[in-house]
Amino acid sequence: MRIHTYEKLWLVAALVLIVGFIATITYGSVGLGISMIDDSEETLSPDEINDDERFGEPRVEQVGENEYEAYVVAQTFIFQPDPIEVPANSRVTFYVTSRDVIHGFAVVGTNTNTMVIPGEVSTLTVEFDEPDEYGIVCNEYCGDFHHTMEGQLTVVPEAEFDMTELEAEADDEVELGDETTVTATVENGALNDLETTATFEIGDQTVEEDVTVAGQDTEELAFTVDSTELGEGDHDWTVTVDDHEESGTLTVVEDLEGEDETGADTDGANGTDEDAEAGDTDA
Repeated sequence: MRIHTYEKLWLVAALVLIVGFIATITYGSVGLGISMIDDSEETLSPDEINDDERFGEPRVEQVGENEYEAYVVAQTFIFQPDPIEVPANSRVTFYVTSRDVIHGFAVVGTNTNTMVIPGEVSTLTVEFDEPDEYGIVCNEYCGDFHHTMEGQLTVVPEAEFDMTELEAEADDEVELGDETTVTATVENGALNDLETTATFEIGDQTVEEDVTVAGQDTEELAFTVDSTELGEGDHDWTVTVDDHEESGTLTVVEDLEGEDETGADTDGANGTDEDAEAGDTDA
């Protein structure tokens, strides 16, 4: 049987299209490294979210080399955490649960999309190769302000991804002649040890201290301040670790309110005298 040349061309073109469709569907299903949820998801009561070690503090956590887990809580009408930040060239597993009603969790521009049901934990695994920014939207109607429920996912270059956190605590006031302490806590969320320098500044004083924080651990630093060297008045202080900074103001006063020259609580003494007088009157 003789087949016309044009018919051969149409047959070849049809076969190419079929192969192309199959390749596209296959790539979209498995080539992007996305694992869809199944019907046997983990359960978690909304009342237990705050006490859960993962969802009580929604966050991104490193669990392996270039592997991360993101614990996300959806509630009317926000996602937590927001934004979500992960590094490029990473594999991220999202664990998403709801605090109240049914929500959706869809990363715009990708096929990352799941329903978030109260009492269940939806799980999706995605690979992010290049730095980019994505919007996160709720695509399940959840209330009057459903249209405002959105978040952001930022994929940053590996060299810019930072899992260090810094917190600092200090007194607001100190009496002239006394010492006080500024305490800084450095948290390292990465698996590898963090070797860095902490810098403390107040007045004309600058103190630098090398610090090593083990992977997924914290280290506490204490900086002692002599109020005599500062003198009376307000003194701004800062603690800096890499690109993180905490600051505050320490006020040095001649006498702390409520204390006499001996350090006794004059307010308490007055209160005692008044109570005694009242007692005498009552008698």
